[in-house]
Amino acid sequence: MNIVILGAGLMGRLLACQLARAGHSLELFESGGPDAQTSAARAAAAMLAPLAESAITETPVVQMGMHALQRWPELIAQLDEPVFFQQEGTMVLWHRQDAAEADRFSRLLDATTLKLPALPKAQRLDANGLAQLEPSLGARFAQGLYLPGEGQLDNHQLLAAMLHQLQSRGAKLHWNSPRSPGDFAPGNPGQPDWVFDCRGLGAREQWPALRGVRGEVIMLHAPEVKLSRPTRLIHPRYPIYIAPKENGIFRIGATEIESDDLSPASVRSTLELLSAAYSVDSGFAEARILDLVTQCRPTLPDNLPSIRRLGDRVLQINGLYRHGFLIAPAMLDVVMELFNQQTSPLASTFSLTIQNAQD
Repeated sequence: MNIVILGAGLMGRLLACQLARAGHSLELFESGGPDAQTSAARAAAAMLAPLAESAITETPVVQMGMHALQRWPELIAQLDEPVFFQQEGTMVLWHRQDAAEADRFSRLLDATTLKLPALPKAQRLDANGLAQLEPSLGARFAQGLYLPGEGQLDNHQLLAAMLHQLQSRGAKLHWNSPRSPGDFAPGNPGQPDWVFDCRGLGAREQWPALRGVRGEVIMLHAPEVKLSRPTRLIHPRYPIYIAPKENGIFRIGATEIESDDLSPASVRSTLELLSAAYSVDSGFAEARILDLVTQCRPTLPDNLPSIRRLGDRVLQINGLYRHGFLIAPAMLDVVMELFNQQTSPLASTFSLTIQNAQD
């Protein structure tokens, strides 16, 4: 089939790679450039932490995250270029003054594993237990949690590898070329057979309920820091994450502001993120700041993802919020079922209703 995809962020590229691999002819239209600088997927840590995220999100998102931990290795294996993927769990830490908040966080995780027994339970660690997993932490923290089985990947490597895959498959890629679903009439002569709208906030004209939630991510080069797995620090205002990538690269973030403002990061949030990182490992004092990225995540009123039909062969996929990498494989598999058989048994597994735009 001849297929048009609007938007070349995470969801657009994932879907395009799957359709191209199946032999379909593709055109992809993106308002930005091939480097995905304007995509929310670039300003992310790409952590795959369904249990950790269960403290702030709904059960369907957690279930999608469990699905993603199985699917990401399969999806990455289909790419020609390497993508860093790790599944060695998540550390959760807190300073003494935040013990009450940590206790609340821990109870939320316990409630999740009671509801979803297939999800590994959080393990409580003392200083010796912390030091066995992360030697640099035992002297700084008296206790923590270890969330086994959780993972992460390198989002920048992934976006580049998917771009290379689309280029090698001969997809027609149109950069700096914004389009909307109304520009196409699927099924008519000279028109595509299907249109998939994956534009994120670019779709607000057709989906007014979308809003932006601002996030800020700092990328550091810190070769002296030896953290080997994603670490979350309980904070009075929001859990801060530190995600180690390859070659001494770390991504630090957490700020979440109800705003679609794309101005540079504030001094306050930058100081909070860097101070929190330093409190976890003093090696961050000599780190070099490589990038400080601000981006807005496309979010619907219930903070949950959604798929809508604009027509028989026009689908909108949106609302991935801060969980893009955690839930994208599940959303991809639902969309592929809809594409191949017009219905999706998997959607009901995730309590995902396929809506009509007029509803």
